[in-house]
Parts: sequence; C-alpha cells; structure tokens
Amino acid sequence: MNFFERNGQEYLRRRASGKPPRILGQILSLNDFEEQARRLLPRPIFGYISSAAEDGQSFQNNWAALRNHGFVTRVLRDVSQRSQVVELFGEKYTSPFGIAPMGINALSTYRCDQVLANSASQAGIVSIMSGASLMPMEMVAMESPRTWFQAYLPSQWPAMEALMDRVANAGFKTLVITVDIPVHANRENSARSGFGVPLRPSFGLAWDGVTRPRWLLNTLLRTIVCDGMPHFENLFATRGSPILSAKVANDFAGTSHLSWEHLAGIRKHWKGNLVIKGILSVSDALLAKNCGADGVIVSNHGGRQLDGAVAPLDMLEGVVKVVGSHYPVMVDGGFRRGSDILKALALGAKMVFIGRPFNYAAAVASQAGVMHAIQLLHDEIDRNMAMMGVTNCSQIDEKYMVRINGGGH
Repeated sequence: MNFFERNGQEYLRRRASGKPPRILGQILSLNDFEEQARRLLPRPIFGYISSAAEDGQSFQNNWAALRNHGFVTRVLRDVSQRSQVVELFGEKYTSPFGIAPMGINALSTYRCDQVLANSASQAGIVSIMSGASLMPMEMVAMESPRTWFQAYLPSQWPAMEALMDRVANAGFKTLVITVDIPVHANRENSARSGFGVPLRPSFGLAWDGVTRPRWLLNTLLRTIVCDGMPHFENLFATRGSPILSAKVANDFAGTSHLSWEHLAGIRKHWKGNLVIKGILSVSDALLAKNCGADGVIVSNHGGRQLDGAVAPLDMLEGVVKVVGSHYPVMVDGGFRRGSDILKALALGAKMVFIGRPFNYAAAVASQAGVMHAIQLLHDEIDRNMAMMGVTNCSQIDEKYMVRINGGGH
C-alpha cells in the first residue's frame, strides 16, 4: 500500500512540484538529524532535547535492549505486495509508529507542535501533543483532529476535570496520561547546557542566539512577533505562565498526588480513549487495564526520569502476556530504525512512539524535515519486512525474534 495514501497523496504532488531543502539530501537516517540539529539550535535548547537523567544509564539501556534482539528471517515467500497499515482504537494508520509527546517543542522550530501534528496527519500516522507545549491545544486539534493529547494532571480534582473538559471540547478523542513523574527528575545535564524552567535570559543564551541567526529569526523572533511571549498553554484549563516567569515552577509541581483511585475517577469522567503512559511494571499494566484504560505505553520517559530504570523493550513481552495480545500495548524509548520498530512488533507492541528524532527533524527543516523522517522510517520498515519474509504487520510475532543475550524464543 502506498505510503502517503489519502491525504499524503496531496503532499507528494506538492513536493514533486518544488525542491525539498538541500540539507535533507544529507539525511539518510533518523540519526543524521541529531548532528544537524546540534549545529542549528542554541546549546541550551539542544541540551534540553538530547539530555537524559543523571548518568544516562536508562538512556543507554534502551539502546542496549534493542541490540540484544535479533531477527530470524524466512525466505522464498512472495513478499511483492506489502502493507504496514495498522489499526488502533478503530482508526487505521499508515505505519506502526508515531510521534511521541515532548514539551517545549516550539523552541525548536516555529509552531513545532502544529508542524508535528500536521506532518503526522498528512502521512497517516499517530502524533501525540504534549501538555507541556507552548501552543494552544485548540489550534492543533482544529487542523489535525486525529492528534492525541498527553496531559500532566493538576493536583486538585476540579482542576483535573476542567482540563479534561477542555481537551474534549478541543476535539481530541484520545487522552494520554503520563504517570511516571511523581517528582522532578535530576536533569543535571540540561542544567549544564544552560537550560532551565523558567528559562532565564543570560549572556550565553543571547550569544547562542546571535551566532545561530536562522534559529533567532525563524523561530524565536517569529514566535514573539506573531504569537507573543511563549506561555505554557495546556497544563490547565486556562492559560499557564510565560516560559520566563518564576511562576512556572509552581505549574510543574509533579504528580506525586496521583493514585489508582484518581485513575478510576479519570476513567469515569473521560469518555474517549484513555491511554496510560509510563508503565514499566507488569503488575501496573494489569492495574491500568482493570481500571478501564484502553491501552498503555510501556516507557521509561526516554531515560529522562529514573536513571537505571529497565528498558521498556525488556518489559514489553511480559506486559503483553499479562494483559493479552488483543489489548493495545504500545512502547517508546530509544527507537531510531525501522528494524527497531519491527523488533517491538515481534514482542507484541501495537505501536511504537519516537520523540527526539522528530524534534530534531523539525528543527532542521520544519515540516519538510518531519515528512522526510517519516519517509525514511517507512522505507526502512518496508525493506525489512521483505527481508524478514512478511507482507503485513500482523504476521510479525515472537517466531521472528531471538534474544541474543539470554537465549531465544
């Protein structure tokens, strides 16, 4: 099936009539975006995106887990007709991967949240908008109504209820609740790069902006002129604090108050699809299912929370066995290649989410960069499916996977 089916056909026609940014000719994989983004973004902004908690053990665990699994291929099968279309919550998506939520995207490129959502919509994949975003959720939902919304819930129930009502009124059908931030992580690496919340003006930040005129003109100044000072728009039912305000610290008070009792209340109030993100325990996955969640995302927050946390891929198979193969179990953390995504599918995932690389792609070439990243991943999955001997995602299971360290299936 064609990659950009439906809405994507229009994008292909527009792209064929014009020249893509020259820099994309140098981008052959998602990893290539990172170095280009390092050159283009101010050091504090790049540091925020790239950093992991403390010594980066969780971040490295995510990569190691992927390298500890290998494919068992099947040959001499007719793989001339391949499709990677998947269905989730009654919606069909062109590929089994989506764009993970990441806060403060709009400092990477102008209106980045809209860029990511529109790109995903045109390509027919999932995108999740972060609650820690700098664009009003209504603007994104209006243009890309299939976008999911991820929330950090306030501490008091009336405020939780009001936020959920706002999300529903904006038109979002799927709410993602992130539950792995009871307290703030030790983001010392972000601090070393000069990034903090609130963002504090400094000579170093000013110098970084001046020496990166493309970012200064196209992102920062354009945002201020067109949209005003960036605010955290979606933490509450009403507009949050400016990113430079000391009040921001109060807005990000953590979620130590949340409990499974809260989740039961959330399930009762929220009428759409409910997804719980930040699950690493098999027992917690079962609790989430029993509380009425429609799906879970197995995640260690990209290595940005508890350093030393187990890799999501290592927990994936156990979670799927407990909740059942038909229950939507999704995953994120360290995925960069089409082969990485297929490994997760073989272990039972219904969808794989990727964060940092799409942020880098937006920083490098805005929507053209994100579409290029989606195309690269789609093409990698397509080639790898053929070499594995499968023609659709439903055929990929544990028979195609061997754990290299620790024995096979």
